[in-house]
Amino acid sequence: MLRQGRACAAAHQEKLYILKGRTIGLLGLAFKPDTDDMRDAPALHIAERLLQMDARVKAYDPIAIPNCREQRPDLRIRYCESPLELAGGADALVVVTEWRQFRSLDLGELAGAMATPILVDGRNLFLPEEAIAAGFDYTGIGRCPRPRPAPSRPLRRKAGAAARQSLTL
Repeated sequence: MLRQGRACAAAHQEKLYILKGRTIGLLGLAFKPDTDDMRDAPALHIAERLLQMDARVKAYDPIAIPNCREQRPDLRIRYCESPLELAGGADALVVVTEWRQFRSLDLGELAGAMATPILVDGRNLFLPEEAIAAGFDYTGIGRCPRPRPAPSRPLRRKAGAAARQSLTL
C-alpha cells in the first residue's frame, strides 16, 4: 500500500515536475471497492504525501467520503460529488480504488474538464490505448511504459522442441 502511494507520487512528479500548487484528484478513497472501509487505505497515504508536497487534493468515492471525513478530519481534502466534479480543473487524476462504476466513466469528458489531462492508473483499471485516445497522458503503475506490438511472424521453436514434435508424429 505504501509502495503504491510512493509510485503514484513519483508518477505525478515525473509528469508535472513540480506538485506545489497543482490539483490532484483521487478516484476512490476506500481500501477496496464496495466498502467504506478506510483502514490502511492507500488513498490516505497518497493524499498525505501529496499534501506534504504542497499539492491541492480533491477526492471522489461513491460511499467512503463520510467515513473518511469522520476518521480523518485533519486531511485538507476537497470532497467531490462526482467524478466529473473531481476532474474539473485538476492537473492529474489517480485511480486508487477499482470501483466497478469507474470502468464505465467517459474518459474523454473527464480529460476535457481537466487543466492538464494526466491519468495515473494505480489499479490498471483502464486500457492504456483507450485512455490515450480519450486525450490523457496515461501512466499505469506496474505496467510497461508502452504496449509491446505483437510479433509480425511466428516465433521459432527451439531445435529440441521441433525434434520432440517430429517424434510424436
